[in-house]
Amino acid sequence: MSVDVRTRLDEMRLGAFHRRLIVVGGLGIMFDALDVGILSFVLAALILAWHLGPVTIGVMGSINLVGMAIGAAVAGTLADRYGRRTVFMWTLFLYSIATGIAGFATSALFLIVMRFIVGLGLGGELPVTTTLVAEFLPAGQRGRGVVWLESFWALGSLVAAVIAYFLIPVFTWRIGFFIGALPALYILYLRRGIPESPRYLWQVGARDEAARVTRMVRGEHPASASRSPAAAGVPLRVLLARAHRRTTISLWLLWLMMNFAYYGMFLWLPSVLALRGMGLVHSFLYVLLVTVCEIPGYLSAAWLVERWGRRPVLLVYLLLAAGAATAFGLAQTPGQVLGFGMLLGFMNLGAWGATYAYTSEQYPTLLRARGNGFAMGVGRIGGVAGPLLVGYLLAGKVGTTGIFGIFAAAQLVALVASALVGRETRGMTLEEIADES
Repeated sequence: MSVDVRTRLDEMRLGAFHRRLIVVGGLGIMFDALDVGILSFVLAALILAWHLGPVTIGVMGSINLVGMAIGAAVAGTLADRYGRRTVFMWTLFLYSIATGIAGFATSALFLIVMRFIVGLGLGGELPVTTTLVAEFLPAGQRGRGVVWLESFWALGSLVAAVIAYFLIPVFTWRIGFFIGALPALYILYLRRGIPESPRYLWQVGARDEAARVTRMVRGEHPASASRSPAAAGVPLRVLLARAHRRTTISLWLLWLMMNFAYYGMFLWLPSVLALRGMGLVHSFLYVLLVTVCEIPGYLSAAWLVERWGRRPVLLVYLLLAAGAATAFGLAQTPGQVLGFGMLLGFMNLGAWGATYAYTSEQYPTLLRARGNGFAMGVGRIGGVAGPLLVGYLLAGKVGTTGIFGIFAAAQLVALVASALVGRETRGMTLEEIADES
């Protein structure tokens, strides 16, 4: 072709195909969030049903993050070699089946093993989906589109809270895992509904296929999703080569602290509220209300990232999230707990939306999925440490004030890391970003 298909993609407006892609990819993320969200309520119920101690609960919550760390790194690497679409479907399938099996667990050990397998699929799906969607979006709407995509996480968390509040007290904790297995059925639609990224196809030499998919996106010609060609392997060490070292290390620190704070705070939130005397059902209601505020947090970030830019939004939201975490730890009355919890959900999840948009723009095409995957994978180490730390602190009789003060500090470290990435990407094409690096 005389015109690079990547140029044609960036010249488009957001159309019906882009909106459908965001919804289809977003529903996959929603199912991911449903699984993670259900776990926090299941753990609170298991404390009572199986009489588990805080250290065991901490391990059970963290093992999922160990799987996610490995899954994100491996799936990101495979997606750069074999294509985004194929890896996306297999990771979704893996975690759906493992989640359903976890519903039959009769011991803590069995549940821990299944949650590790769930994490492999869950961690792999997130970076691949973000990469796939980002590579279809035009430059002027890419940040907003990626934040819209990630906002489905808040919707999944909300569904999890609704299930926990209305169903778990009636049908026990197992119902949460059985519902989480439903995405396996969704695979049948995804297989025929999503084409491979034309940017990826172009980079691996499948120029005619890239052009065909691009015409379909523009509404000029129908296209079906076909098998992705394999790219030549790129050494992993290139992420730490001079051209990308500062970006990679800064993003790894950002994701490490974001996951440490998020999973430490929200995975334990129902249990912490119940331990403060609010009762299991009452704490579920509080978490449901906090979760509702995550959705406008995402949507506000989606509106601002194309007006202020990615870095300003990330810095402001992280600063306010740190303040909200501090205030939540100091809260005394139920009204204060609810109010500062809602503010924390709004700011923390808005910061997450900007983080996903920013990270997806930092690497060239044949490094993008593994760059995303390793950032998210390293971040899961923080996700493992956060719940474990809370378990040990609670066992040591450390209060809520001290625990949430630690998470506030972690979000301030994330703020510093985001400032160190060093460049604003608003309005730039993915190719311009790659050339600049």
